[in-house]
Amino acid sequence: MPEPHAAIADDKKLARLWDVLPEARIVGGAVRDRIAGRTVADIDLASPLSPETVSRRLAAAGIRAVPTGLDHGTITAVLDGRHFEITTLRRDVETDGRHAVVAFTEDWREDAARRDFTINAMSMDRDGTIHDHFGGQADLAAGIVRFVGDPATRIREDFLRILRFFRFYGRYAVAPPDAAAIAAIRALRDGLSRLSAERVWSEIKRILAAPDPLPALRLMAETGVLPLVLPEATSLAALERLQARGAPADPLLRVAALVGGAFPPLARRLKLADAERARLAAIAASPDLPADADAAALRRALAERPAAVLADRSWLTADDADRTALRERLASMERPEFPLKGRDALALGAAAGPAVGAALAAVRRWWIERDCLPDDAACRAELARRLISCP
Repeated sequence: MPEPHAAIADDKKLARLWDVLPEARIVGGAVRDRIAGRTVADIDLASPLSPETVSRRLAAAGIRAVPTGLDHGTITAVLDGRHFEITTLRRDVETDGRHAVVAFTEDWREDAARRDFTINAMSMDRDGTIHDHFGGQADLAAGIVRFVGDPATRIREDFLRILRFFRFYGRYAVAPPDAAAIAAIRALRDGLSRLSAERVWSEIKRILAAPDPLPALRLMAETGVLPLVLPEATSLAALERLQARGAPADPLLRVAALVGGAFPPLARRLKLADAERARLAAIAASPDLPADADAAALRRALAERPAAVLADRSWLTADDADRTALRERLASMERPEFPLKGRDALALGAAAGPAVGAALAAVRRWWIERDCLPDDAACRAELARRLISCP
């Protein structure tokens, strides 16, 4: 495995934090991904110091300290716009299947023991030393996703860990799934009903963002989890076709493949954002353009929908034709724009009202039927003809 500390030496903002908080260690995903040689998005730290002491030290060093989660001991240090979460070491006092009441501790092993998976329970100090109480490095090397301690206990503490298991399985697993983890997930899967829709949707998107989510989804189906969180996904075949075509690792495009036109119930149940709903609706309503569609057909399609939506739809067609060239042509074409507005009808003497909108819509259909080629003068003449013919 690559040495994890080479990149750390070049991180001047992190070095400044360590100057102020030498007791702190990097924890969680940043350690895991540095060991695995993957890109690290965010760096979180833990400290045996109390949140108040961490805040005082940061303030004394001229570093802004934001109390983002004091109940759980989290302070966010802001250095030139970059955020570092620093959390005091904790142990769980009480859990309810999603949230925990915690007490602070100075014991690094006790803090690591409350984490979900061995690969997420490691910490690393300034000199690059890895502190690994539960075999996370070995599991990472072997491609095993394993709960820290007893899987059932970890799941009962937070049922979201069932979905997190599949997220990390999809990204890191090489070996067969851990038998103890699978047994606990099967036994406790009904606890997923206690999670908020927003949390479930967030994890589903992360699962689907993996380079290849199919192994995780198949395992979710085998354990009975997939029908609970994504009942609209009755088959993985469309997603298998989508990935075989080399489509981008786009969670919403993959959802469109999994559920097709059944997205409205999913959108309501999981409380999708308006933009997500709109994109799924646009994909479902778009036509399947043939791979050899001519320029006129593309102009007509682009007049109705953006190129990005048509490209999305092209990945989901039932036939096996390669539409790479089609997507390239769509991306390079200028979208036709209907040249008339309501003011054009008013300039022709029409009275404002529903008739104007109806006439403009009719002329727009006429324009599209002619491959979007008539110019503004021709469209204006057609509008005048239709307005004259109106009773």
